[in-house]
Amino acid sequence: MPLAIQIHPGDNVVVALHPIAKGTAVPVGSTTVTAAEDIPQGHKMAIAPIHKGENVIKYGFPIGHATADAAPGAWMHTHNVHTNLSGEIEYAYHPNVRPLTPVPPETFLGYRRRDGRAAIRNEIWIIPTVGCVNDCAKALVRDNQDLVTGSIDGLYTFPHPFGCSQTGHDHAQTRKLLAALTRHPNAGAVLVLSLGCENLTHDQFLAELGDYDPDRVKFLTCQDVEDELAAGRALLKELAAYAGQFRREPIPASELVVGMKCGGSDGLSGITANPVIGRFSDRLCARGGSTVLTEVPEMFGAEGFLMDRCQNEEVFQKAVAMINGFKDYFIRHNEVVYDNPSPGNKQGGITTLEDKSCGCVQKGGSAPIMDVIGYGDPVVTKGLNMLYGPGNDLVSATALTAAGAHLILFSTGRGTPFGAPAPTLKIATNSQLAAKKANWIDFNAGVVADGQRTLDEAGEDLYNLVLEVASGKRTCAERKGFREISIFKDGVVL
Repeated sequence: MPLAIQIHPGDNVVVALHPIAKGTAVPVGSTTVTAAEDIPQGHKMAIAPIHKGENVIKYGFPIGHATADAAPGAWMHTHNVHTNLSGEIEYAYHPNVRPLTPVPPETFLGYRRRDGRAAIRNEIWIIPTVGCVNDCAKALVRDNQDLVTGSIDGLYTFPHPFGCSQTGHDHAQTRKLLAALTRHPNAGAVLVLSLGCENLTHDQFLAELGDYDPDRVKFLTCQDVEDELAAGRALLKELAAYAGQFRREPIPASELVVGMKCGGSDGLSGITANPVIGRFSDRLCARGGSTVLTEVPEMFGAEGFLMDRCQNEEVFQKAVAMINGFKDYFIRHNEVVYDNPSPGNKQGGITTLEDKSCGCVQKGGSAPIMDVIGYGDPVVTKGLNMLYGPGNDLVSATALTAAGAHLILFSTGRGTPFGAPAPTLKIATNSQLAAKKANWIDFNAGVVADGQRTLDEAGEDLYNLVLEVASGKRTCAERKGFREISIFKDGVVL
């Protein structure tokens, strides 16, 4: 079992695949380096002299600079490495687009909607337009589980605190996100639940939603009825009758849209789970499917891995606007763009935002970037897409769902129990987490670090699991009923 990995031949550090004790001789290529101190799993060890001010190289890319001289065998982390990042920068397009070789798609057993879209779940969703009716929505879910029969996979609601006392862009963003969730194909039927006096009015919501099937989407304004729970049940019975007509049937994998994100990362995230997701992404895109990469702040410092893969100048300029737009968002709020990684990330071995970002973007594989889409916008272009959204787990997973992701691949080195409205498949970066939190983890990418599977083999295993989940296999979060949303907020509360 290998002790450490040099990710790129040009790296001046290796990453410990397992804890390395002080004095251990670590093979690196044709030589060995003796650990000068204990190196925790996922952390970095110098394999060459690194002088103060010199860049620390990982993934073949600078992830920061040394703040003190370091000898071979030294532990390289937050005590002696600092970020190189600053604010907005100029980008130039140097196309390096390598189209994937097309592969005929396999099929999964999904649902075909009336408008032709594919779905992997046939659920009834209750969408509150304002936080005031959250408990009404939860009561309707609790009291109407008897309607979950036949081909209906579940009845769920997604509480949130917004929809009123918001202004301008912030108000529009909430409206856009909730309408996007209402359109999601995994929802066979939707009840939109309002109070009646909120500033997200019924007319505004209808305008945002656009054309809809009145058999699939129904509306209830609680202030307009004597008993909202009785009125809600009557509407849910109609919606259940409609949703119950759908049955699973073979659908090409080319119609799948899969979101990709990471949370609670560790030093193995960019070595095991994220590149395994990248292999999956390439497999699905080669078959005509779509994948979505978000978490813009976790692209900072690693833009070079992505931008030159934009399919053309127009997409490149959209990517530049997305990256610098998010940096400007930080600056407007008087925050430094490199105020990351989190304490848990650092404990797991991630030192700087560049370190985190270089690992994060591994989820994008090698496919060309076909489009860059805004928050709340749908995926309309096949292949790999980039989505405007923050790194926060709940906010970004909600944004991926709103973009139309049928399911979400979520890599983690620390573990997390939450689930988005779309099935959320958790991928462990290390085998210890997979064993400890088997009730959270759906797939163990730690087998790569253990030498049991190659990245390509694990990517194929993950692709096959995705087809199983798309065909009805429930994720750990689904089995527990864990589903949440969080809306990206950037404005005034009245």
